[in-house]
Amino acid sequence: MLTDPRIQGLLRLILAALRPPPGAGRIALALAMGALTHLAFAAGVLAMITAMFFGMSESWGRVPQPWAWGVNALLIVQFPLAHSLFLTRPGGRLLARLVPGPHGATLATTTYALIASLQLLALFALWTPSGIIWWRAEGLAFWGICAAYAAAWLLLLKASFDAGAEVQSGALGWMSLMARKAPRFPDMPTLGLFRVIRQPIYVAFALTLWAVPVWTPDQLLLATSYTAYCLLAPRLKERRFAARYGPRFARYRAQVPYAFPAFKRKQDDAQ
Repeated sequence: MLTDPRIQGLLRLILAALRPPPGAGRIALALAMGALTHLAFAAGVLAMITAMFFGMSESWGRVPQPWAWGVNALLIVQFPLAHSLFLTRPGGRLLARLVPGPHGATLATTTYALIASLQLLALFALWTPSGIIWWRAEGLAFWGICAAYAAAWLLLLKASFDAGAEVQSGALGWMSLMARKAPRFPDMPTLGLFRVIRQPIYVAFALTLWAVPVWTPDQLLLATSYTAYCLLAPRLKERRFAARYGPRFARYRAQVPYAFPAFKRKQDDAQ
């Protein structure tokens, strides 16, 4: 019966219908990585906003003292170390191999954003609070600081969009894989907030660390540590930009200040 040509033709049609279409595995991988990364990104940012709003006095960490301070210090250190490591050439090669198969390099920016999001989530969700509250804003001071906190986050959002939202959020990698093309990075950012200072993302993030309505030893440790990181780490980024963009970045660096705006009075062209 199975040798009947009509039966064999029918079986071939059934198998063809059950066979996944070309590229189905690639598309499924891209969508899965995109969903996972954006969920982790949202969770990490939400945990960060909430934890710092309460001065790091609320979290899920339950490490007993005196060990808690050591664990908290490791949570602080792990983010900048890995964040900077994966931006080096060896780190980039490692990043491209973390997703098995032929698409690891295309998904590198998505993988980078996923790891960074999970690191932030770990930092702010697993922090063990000291239980000490130095100061809590009340009345008009509370609402004024809340407005400043929201403004700092909006500034960070604006800076991220100016730098290229698809890179910052991890969308570049999985969307490139969906389109079956190599990731194309945005050009050197010079518009928006990048007209005012060269490192608006780092400066805006530093502002979120200090514009909080609750102050604790925990928040002070976090704010001082990451403010130092925000001022020093971009030096490494600028080295990469100098190597990539050459004289163009040199001209930009000569015209735009690093982290603090320089308000210069415009001179009349007739003078």
